[in-house]
Amino acid sequence: MNVALFDYGVGNLHSLGKALEAGGARVHVTRNWTAALEADALVLPGVGAFSAAVEALPADPAPIREALASGLPCLGICLGMQILFDESAEGEGVGIGHIAGRVRRLDADVVPQMGWNEVETADDPIFQGIEGLTAYYANSFICEPDDPSTIIARTRYGREHFTAAVRRGATWGVQFHPEKSSTAGRRLIANFLGAAAGAAHARRSR
Repeated sequence: MNVALFDYGVGNLHSLGKALEAGGARVHVTRNWTAALEADALVLPGVGAFSAAVEALPADPAPIREALASGLPCLGICLGMQILFDESAEGEGVGIGHIAGRVRRLDADVVPQMGWNEVETADDPIFQGIEGLTAYYANSFICEPDDPSTIIARTRYGREHFTAAVRRGATWGVQFHPEKSSTAGRRLIANFLGAAAGAAHARRSR
């Protein structure tokens, strides 16, 4: 699996790159969207702020939406999940828009949410073999999909019972950081790579 790890130009991608490599991927860090969309799978990391991240998108993100809609496997992590949506209260700019909805500030007494929290998961291949998922969070904003059927996990924090993971086709987004979530997180990344391999093969066979 040739995996493109997109670099928005901020943050440290080292731990995520190592986690993908441990799962068997050949990782290429890139800021070039043409190269990213030609990979077997795309990973959008959870570093930086929404407005800075969407500045790294093409002026017209339609080619990214089209690639995702045609089955390019993608995993968006934290901020990477949020830029899959239309817009965010965190800052100006337009997201990719592959998942309809918006991002808003977390309503809690302590923000950001930092640390470990339980995740309520649905039956999805990305959670295969993971029992009682507890994951590491570092976020001040949460996603609100227009279509509830895209939600595959939730987490409780303070007054919130918010979306912890989404899926549309071969695109997954997780609000937590699997690369920082110990054995369960490594298993989730391996599950993504396994599902992505099948999706990439099907996409190339069309």
